[in-house]
Amino acid sequence: MKIISSDELLRTPIFWVTRDVAIDPDGFEIHRAIVQHGGSAVVMPVDDKNRVLLVKQYRLPARRYMWELCAGRMDPGEKVLQTAKRELTEETGLKAKKITKLAEFWVSPGFLSEHMTLYLAEGLTAGEQKPMEDERIETRWFTAAEIEKMIEAGKIPDAKTQIGFYRWQAHRKAVKKAAGAKKKTSR
Repeated sequence: MKIISSDELLRTPIFWVTRDVAIDPDGFEIHRAIVQHGGSAVVMPVDDKNRVLLVKQYRLPARRYMWELCAGRMDPGEKVLQTAKRELTEETGLKAKKITKLAEFWVSPGFLSEHMTLYLAEGLTAGEQKPMEDERIETRWFTAAEIEKMIEAGKIPDAKTQIGFYRWQAHRKAVKKAAGAKKKTSR
């Protein structure tokens, strides 16, 4: 597919909307209005007790408060890892000694260009929370069992948090399996 036109319809400080047209070599055309977004970082802080810190804030589009992983959009010129570290500190006050990428995904590629990168944050130290002026954030530690029950009960409807939880579970299994294999070879 080749983009043959892209016209800006609206610009805000967070996103912009374009009307795009793409064509393939056979002449098939796709016409879409696209919400353009610079990308986001998602951070899953996990403490030494294997608890996950979630943030709770009011989400205007959803018209409700939600428990979710901390996340935020990349500022111009910022790398996604820098965004992850900044958002972790802003929303939770935490800093991490170890950050591991768990996943990358498109939020809703039918109309939105937002691409998210998910990180696991470990080796945490506490600091001062510095939310943006339009954010009121509550934080709370949850066990894996609590999060799983909340997801199953529909109490965590946020996709990035669900993806983060299940990728973290897969990561934990892989680490455990690798440790078991290492133990066997060292005998």
